[in-house]
Amino acid sequence: MANELRFKTARDLFMACPAVSRDVVALPTEQPSIEFCRALLAGRVPEEAITFCAYLLPERAAVWWAHECLSHLTVLLDRRDQELLALVRDWVSEPDSAHHRAEVSQAAAIPPTTPAAWIALAAGRHGNGSAMEAPAVSALQPLPAAHAVSAGVLAGLARVALEDRFSVLSAFVEMGIQMAEIEALRQSADAN
Repeated sequence: MANELRFKTARDLFMACPAVSRDVVALPTEQPSIEFCRALLAGRVPEEAITFCAYLLPERAAVWWAHECLSHLTVLLDRRDQELLALVRDWVSEPDSAHHRAEVSQAAAIPPTTPAAWIALAAGRHGNGSAMEAPAVSALQPLPAAHAVSAGVLAGLARVALEDRFSVLSAFVEMGIQMAEIEALRQSADAN
């Protein structure tokens, strides 16, 4: 399965997405991407595995993964964050809908201060900002959607009790890995 991922090795991902170097301190290796991600999880800064997953997944899948992660933390989120998660869910199911694009654009224009606000921002940055209006896009260019996805998931994770944090982090990373494998199968099927 790992051979069908869009980035076969960690180095491939770092070469294709130089911005990941700003978010992940660990140096890339020739390890297969999933092995590298699990090594990050077992390493000194396991949160880097979350960030690596955010870059490993295609943008729309990364937004959905973040949505799913935060959906497991709804008791830790306020009403506005829950509304933003619903907005993101609707956008992922119909990203070409003018209505959803407008709602995501409006939500993404607000400075992200909560976990779901970061995910809405990521949805707004999808496809180099295709869901956002041009002036907003130019101000956001330096940071890719994966950065916002990572920030949102990590902000949600920060709300988890310390004694539960590593198990939740591990579950989120495994979900991200599983989604990467599913995306690889989907892309392989589409290519055939």
